[in-house]
Amino acid sequence: MHSSIDQLSVNAIKILSADAIQKANSGHPGLPLGSAPAAYTLWKDFMKFNPANPKWENRDRFILSGGHGSMLIYSLLHLFGFGLTVEDLKNFRQLGSLTPGHPEYGHTVGVEATTGPLGAGMAMATGMAIAEKKLAATFNKEGYPVVDHYTYVLGGDGCMMEGICYEAMSLAGTLGLSKLIVLYDSNNISIEGDTSIAFRENVRARFDSFGFQTLLVEDGSDLDAIANAIAEAKADTERPTMIEIKTKIGAGCPAKEGKASAHGEPLGEENIAALRENIGWTNTNPFEVPDEVYANYKAIAEEKAKDEESWNALFADYCAKFPEMAELWDTYFNKDLSAELLSDPDFTKVPEKAEATRNCSGNLIQAIAKHYPNILGGSADLAPSNKTNIKDGGDFSKENPLGKNMHYGIRENAMAAIGNGILLHGGLRPFVSTFFVFSDFLKPMARLSSLMRIPQIYVLTHDSIGVGEDGPTHQPIEQLAQFRAMPNFYTFRPADRVETQAAWYFALTKKDAPTALVLSRQNLPQLASATVEKAMKGAYIVADSSKETPDTILIATGSEVEVALEAKEKLAAKGLDARVVSMPCMELFEDQTAEYKESVLPAAVTNRVSVEAASVFGWGNYASKQVGMSTFGTSAPGELLFDHFGITSDAVVAKVCE
Repeated sequence: MHSSIDQLSVNAIKILSADAIQKANSGHPGLPLGSAPAAYTLWKDFMKFNPANPKWENRDRFILSGGHGSMLIYSLLHLFGFGLTVEDLKNFRQLGSLTPGHPEYGHTVGVEATTGPLGAGMAMATGMAIAEKKLAATFNKEGYPVVDHYTYVLGGDGCMMEGICYEAMSLAGTLGLSKLIVLYDSNNISIEGDTSIAFRENVRARFDSFGFQTLLVEDGSDLDAIANAIAEAKADTERPTMIEIKTKIGAGCPAKEGKASAHGEPLGEENIAALRENIGWTNTNPFEVPDEVYANYKAIAEEKAKDEESWNALFADYCAKFPEMAELWDTYFNKDLSAELLSDPDFTKVPEKAEATRNCSGNLIQAIAKHYPNILGGSADLAPSNKTNIKDGGDFSKENPLGKNMHYGIRENAMAAIGNGILLHGGLRPFVSTFFVFSDFLKPMARLSSLMRIPQIYVLTHDSIGVGEDGPTHQPIEQLAQFRAMPNFYTFRPADRVETQAAWYFALTKKDAPTALVLSRQNLPQLASATVEKAMKGAYIVADSSKETPDTILIATGSEVEVALEAKEKLAAKGLDARVVSMPCMELFEDQTAEYKESVLPAAVTNRVSVEAASVFGWGNYASKQVGMSTFGTSAPGELLFDHFGITSDAVVAKVCE
């Protein structure tokens, strides 16, 4: 049974949230007020965590999928002693504060994922639960459950409307992720009013169909009922659980409770005073919390720290009894595995004949898997075409959590978010894959990878009009420009096996940014002058001019490097001496020194032509003329399309001669 101090502690979350939003004159009080009882009950009675060590490997994870309600988690982090001060709460939504408008991973201690786009947290939580399941199967021994924790995710009606939520939850049910528990803040209100105007489905029935256990808490202010439901959720060891908790948005504020106006605007001074009176909060000064509330939270946190102490003792005994597993743990969680790659002939060898870069990547993945036992690769139902299947790696499933191949189904958006969740959890090295044109479906979650500064790897094949007969729906045009426009994201479009090696090596060693490998379907020749070291500069000279100052510079990527080399020969017949530059990664080239960039693209040479079978948008930074696409593609054999759309050496020569 919960006591009066518990209710007072719940009210502290409400008051701190309301005060911070009011001071900022900006924010979303509705969710924190409605979900404070559920969040407090979860953190107090069930979650394993230690504020003194927020990165403890066996902690429970809590994801606030409804990130607009960020003051809920900031209040919890403050009260439980994660380091957020009252001053931090007072600076809510202010420049440079630790309490931004939506929770940001890596910025605020205790925030497990950047959330805000609704439903994204649901999918990232699914990824974390997948990681827990795989790591538990890998490391746990009888009597030694060294990986044994839950992932809890809280979201509302908006999350449930988003397609990404249902994509992820469908997979979670299929995989039997029993350590995933979804708390559904069900209040039937969104920004435009009652959800019945656009959302009338039976959400629990839908989760039933996914294979979830579904539970209902009729009164979201009943701490005991919430606790009983979470306990019942944990008792089911076969299925994930969704708990629908019926709440009132803005609960406790007489003028706002249950109304859409509680969602996204400050309550106002008068309404906050009424809230205080209505819930019996006697402190009238903003941000003032009774000492007994802080004492309660401190006592809970001190008790929580004992969970880690017990685990540390268990883990020490485990390492002593199973030294080979201790070494494997270090490999999964701590060791830099990349050094061995560059000495592995299976990784560094170059084929003697032309080969599609998707095939090059597929062969490289096999070599990588030998050195990265913690790899977990997956595709959106396209592994045979993406060449991403890890041979002899097995398929990850409910029945086989040791598998190294994820089958995401045709769920690109959720796949990317789940991949983010796996990576955020720690211990595993995921990559995700689909056709490049379908990167449109996963772009929002790739953007979150960039925002969170996590090294997610995107393998995106069938990179151009070279796809051929499948036609314009499957031929990417603007996608390269979209990805290159994204801050803190590295987009590689390699021209051969060596550049593909460089792309993979960069992706595996980059610690603070995601990478996309954009790969061809059609065969490409191997470049005689390519090396991993050169390609790791982002751009380098493939074939140079005999003159100190070239007459022109041709800059190309991927399959069009061959086109540029052909154009160089044709220009020579006209008495023009060209330098050909391969630029597999613009972003990486921009990271180089000014001296290196000048050595490749000297400012004195203004006659430059870019060549790429995609939108020319963005190439104006490097070239005065562009050969590329200004329309969508069409259905025809791929080799005919390059001529049809003028992506040819003759077109390059004509641009130079202009």
